[in-house]
This record gives sequence, C-alpha cells and structure tokens, in this order.
Amino acid sequence: MKNPTIEALIAIGAALLVAAGVAWAGSQGGFTVWGVPLFALACMVAFAIQWAVFVPSYRAQTEHWYDLTGSLTYLTVVVGTLLLAARFDARSVLLVVLVSVWAVRLGSYLFRRVKKSGADTRFDDIKPSFARFLMAWTLQGLWVFLTLSAALAAMTSEITPSLGIIGWAGAVVWALGFAVESVADIQKQRFRADPANKGRFIASGLWAWSRHPNYFGEIVLWVGIAIIALPALSGWQYVTLISPLFVYLLLTRASGIPILESRADERWGSDPDYQAYKARTPVLFPQPPGRHD
Repeated sequence: MKNPTIEALIAIGAALLVAAGVAWAGSQGGFTVWGVPLFALACMVAFAIQWAVFVPSYRAQTEHWYDLTGSLTYLTVVVGTLLLAARFDARSVLLVVLVSVWAVRLGSYLFRRVKKSGADTRFDDIKPSFARFLMAWTLQGLWVFLTLSAALAAMTSEITPSLGIIGWAGAVVWALGFAVESVADIQKQRFRADPANKGRFIASGLWAWSRHPNYFGEIVLWVGIAIIALPALSGWQYVTLISPLFVYLLLTRASGIPILESRADERWGSDPDYQAYKARTPVLFPQPPGRHD
C-alpha cells in the first residue's frame, strides 16, 4: 500500500538532489559572492523563500499565498542576482526585465483568481499533511530555480558576449510566447466572467486552436529565455538549458495538463460537445480549428 507521506518525503529529497546537481553545474565558470558561487546562492534563496512562507501557510491551512510567493521568488532571485553580480550588461538586464514582466503578470493573475474563487482545489487533499504540503512548496522552489537556471547561469557567467542577433531572436520568441499566454488567460477570464457561460467549457479564441494555449505560450517564452542565455554559457553551464524542457515536462506530465484534463473529463466527459471539442483540438501545440484529426 502506498504511503503518501513517504512518497512526499522522497519527492522532496529528489527535488533537492536535482537542484544541487544543477546548482553545481551552473556554478562552473561563474563568479562568487562572499566565497559562495552566486548561481548556487540563487538556488538556496529560491528554496528558502518557499519554506519561509510554507510555515505560516501550513499553520493557517491556506494556499492563498502559494502562487504569489512563486512570482515574488522569481523577482527576488533575478533582481538580487543582478545587483549582487553588479554587472549590468545588455543580456543580463534584458533577462531580468523579461522574467520580471512575466512573473508580475502571471503572479497577479493567479493571485486574483484564487482570491476570487476562495480556494485552489489542487491543495484540498494535501494541506492537512505537513509532508505533502511541504512537498508542494519545495517543488515550487525547484520550479523557480530550474526555469530560471539558464538565465541565472548567463547572468553569473565569467564571459559576457554581446547580445547580438541570437539574443534579439530569443527576445522575439519570448514575446510570442508571452503574447499567447497572456491572451489565452484573458480570454478564459472573460469567458468565465460571463454568467451565460457558467458550467461550460471554453472552446473559442486561442482555446479553439489548443486545449491549453496558455501552457504552450509559457513553454515558448522559456525557450526564448534559453536562447538569449545561450551565447553566455560554456562547459557545464549548458546543463542549465534544461530550463524549457523542465517547463514542458512539468506542464505536460505533472502538475499541469494531466490534472486539468482529468478534471475536465470528470465534469464534461459525457457531453458530446466536449468530446467533439477534444477530438478536433490538440492538447498543447496549436493548430487551426478544423485541421486536427
């Protein structure tokens, strides 16, 4: 019989081991602050913030601060790294600006959503358990660190190549992903705000092209960040290019699409219109309506 507590503790240990490995790799060829690799210090801060907010959240049995904490961690880590590195080259500044814009938009959107709904059902079963709730916060620390890893490695690298065409190409990719994610969220928010749509699923706008266009946009924007970072990386730092792959695996195999698809099937699985929507609309990668087999 499975023991959820043991599984949670194993997941926490695995997350820390993965983070430690990437922290070591990303620190190679980077500079130090107070005798500690700045890249590794950023990793420690990402986890420390999660655990600090976890304590009062567990005591109050609330998840209201979860998403907001994630966004604030992104901001704290990238801005703090820029200031401690004291190197304001074009690549570092661009990375900080793009990550900050994304974090502020998504964090405020998610925070408003959970405040309006009153709860996030993802946490209903795990909040009472210390180990399982701690696991959620620890995995958020891993999410923040790994998604930022390529950007952090570039910002702390000893080499500082010019931004160049690769950097600007990455910025364009980021802008496309950011636009898709933002528009998809806005469309869904407006759909849900209409009383006539209560209890219905969205199948219009970008949601007619993909069942999860917001996730597609998020994956694309992190690909853009990795492209911007790429010229400043060397040696073991290339490990940090795992960033967009991690986002893809997280959203398609773990906390994103599988959970939402399961809930949608439970809610609308017997609805012929929903079955038709699933049949014609790809799960993630967008295709024009009517062209998906």
